Amino acid sequence: MSTPLRRPISSTLSVFSALSAFSALSAQTADSTLLTVARIYGSADFRPESFGPARWLADGASYSVLEDSKETQGGQDIIRYDAASGAREVIIPAAKLIPAGDSTPLAIEDYSWSPDGSKLLIFTNSKPVWRQNNRGDYWVLDRVTGRLKKLGGPKAGPSSLLFAKFSPDGERVGYVRERNLYLETLATGQTIPLTRDGSRTIINGTFDWVYEEELGLRDGWRWSPDGKTIAFWQLVADSVRDFNLIDNTDSLYSTVTPVQYPKAGESNSAARVGVVPAEGGLIRWFAIPGDRRNNYIARMEWASSSNEVVIQHLNRLQNTLDVLIGDRRTGRVRTILTEHDSTWVEVVNELKWLEGGSRFTWLSERDGWRHVYLASRSGGAPRLITPGAFDVRDVMGVDEKGGWLYYIAAPENVTQRYLYRARLDGSRQEERLTPADQPGSHSYDFSPTWQWAFHSYSRFGVPPVTELVRIPGHEVARTVMPNGQLRARVAALQQGRAEFFQVDIGDGIKLNGWMLKPPDFNPARKYPILFTVYGGPGSQTVLDGWGGSDYLWHLMLTQQGYLVASVDNRGTGGRGHDWRKIIYGRLGVVETNDQAAAARVIGTWPYVDPARIGIWGWSYGGFMSLNTLFQAPEVYHMAIAVAPVTHWKFYDNIYTERYNGLPQQNQDGYDRGSPLSYVSQLQGKLLVVHGSGDDNVHFQNTESLVNALVAANKPFSMMEYPNRNHGIRGGNTRVHLFELLTRFVQENLGEGRMMPTQAAAN
Repeated sequence: MSTPLRRPISSTLSVFSALSAFSALSAQTADSTLLTVARIYGSADFRPESFGPARWLADGASYSVLEDSKETQGGQDIIRYDAASGAREVIIPAAKLIPAGDSTPLAIEDYSWSPDGSKLLIFTNSKPVWRQNNRGDYWVLDRVTGRLKKLGGPKAGPSSLLFAKFSPDGERVGYVRERNLYLETLATGQTIPLTRDGSRTIINGTFDWVYEEELGLRDGWRWSPDGKTIAFWQLVADSVRDFNLIDNTDSLYSTVTPVQYPKAGESNSAARVGVVPAEGGLIRWFAIPGDRRNNYIARMEWASSSNEVVIQHLNRLQNTLDVLIGDRRTGRVRTILTEHDSTWVEVVNELKWLEGGSRFTWLSERDGWRHVYLASRSGGAPRLITPGAFDVRDVMGVDEKGGWLYYIAAPENVTQRYLYRARLDGSRQEERLTPADQPGSHSYDFSPTWQWAFHSYSRFGVPPVTELVRIPGHEVARTVMPNGQLRARVAALQQGRAEFFQVDIGDGIKLNGWMLKPPDFNPARKYPILFTVYGGPGSQTVLDGWGGSDYLWHLMLTQQGYLVASVDNRGTGGRGHDWRKIIYGRLGVVETNDQAAAARVIGTWPYVDPARIGIWGWSYGGFMSLNTLFQAPEVYHMAIAVAPVTHWKFYDNIYTERYNGLPQQNQDGYDRGSPLSYVSQLQGKLLVVHGSGDDNVHFQNTESLVNALVAANKPFSMMEYPNRNHGIRGGNTRVHLFELLTRFVQENLGEGRMMPTQAAAN
């Protein structure tokens, strides 16, 4: 989201002074076929329906959901539905979820059942730890006695527990509090600390900022299948430096919030995994080889038994992944599988154990595509079970009894997502279960018996629907979330044609793209065009699926006479190993060249005005917007960069080093991909937007860009949102932000069909 300005920086005032009139006009627009920023971001007009959280019950033939109570104001009942008949039963009325001494039921954010279904664990009153609301209050309802009990005991403050889970026998609950693990016996309330050394720098059972953000790890402990032992991560963060977030507005004097944030090339937390008896006692640490600060424990689970754990051990450069089996009794580990790549390897989110734990599913790119293999606990080469020139996008699960692997892929069109299944023994060609007459993007949540699934699907510009289907025939039993009002409101909007295409940029390279055209599109006219970009490793913006508020804002621009398009450069997902990994060691180089080449070609199309081409993006997309604007000044007239990375030395080490290596070993690659290296080439109009409280892409990135632009005497516009994080939201922020972006497009990309001024409207 970067846009260069030809006038001095003080000219930003003209952008902001126009906003009040634009905002007033947006709020007054009454035509339900037209979009405004206020309708998209400041009203409930396009709010989707909700469904769930839905939980399949142990019988595999029924499920539970939350529904607003008709009997208890402000509460939610928990309902059981029979999958086949649709028979409905209130199994826990909201009235049973009112704590003693209170008058209102708990606001359920999430819930889970004990293994026998006799108890309910409720998560509520959540607060953020880093970027996710992981801490909160946990309550247990005993369905037999009706007792509702808050966990944590008298020492637990509000919103202080994390990742509470029932034991396999349902009689105890474990959780994390203040970076220590605890076990609470439900019948007596007795609480046992399993670790006692938790502190700001010793983290038990959960993770630091970078492990959460880049390895997707939050819950850092696991019950053994027999409930006698707990395995957990411990991170020692004493060498991770603080990055300080400065708050200048919430009090008379500024306050400082330090965040342990390891930047590229800097020291990490030291990670290890241990096991501790559930009744407390001696912790046994696994003897994992290597420097704990220069390797990652990327995944850990019990290995289909209570005697061994399986650990995915990743080196600092993330090009070698060892799968280790650890013996809980001795702490010794052995390697059973190794993945290696000259670029980087991906961790596998979940292993599905088969044949009594002797085999497990594995995802690998070893044949050039992302496929599912069966690997052996005893070692040896894994066996491919999803052959073909396509990427498996996600593994839904394994029906071992039926002999089937279920997965999401799109062999013929990478912009879509369909359900397939394949025989575990490789005896049959894959079978598509998603109906052939349902293009788009599809996701599934299977019952334990694999006979039923919640099926959600959408198309580009068409909001999602969720239905209950029988497997494998995909017969629809009922629609559980029709989203009828949202779909009707979107369908009623003035909208032109949406097209998917491929653009040939030479050397046999064809990039996927989509384009939205104005409702009254005239092929004889030349239109300004705004590209929306992300472009980061493994991502895709060119997808045949609902795009939410971003789609609506882009559609609003087409109603004002603009073309809007997106193109996926090399380095993005779905097209195999070589396509994805060509960017290694030079983030921003190949991607920038591809985006600019695509814009040049599209600029020759007869209805595109090559003198009015703009681009915008957020985060990695902001980085890309700056790079394209600076490096292809003859192509782009304007750009908007929201929360952009401006040099990868400023970003965290796990993400950056995965794709760019260590800065100490690849300084040239870091510099070649940095927008800071090309500031002097700026010619167009630039708007940079950033939240000063961004704990992900630090405001430091934009401040460094400002310094470089000033040093090069380049005019630009800028907007800082005080204390807003990477999402730049809260209160009226999103309305203000997108009115700013809209006005900047209108003023600096040229006339589409300009909205009338407030004076004209009056």
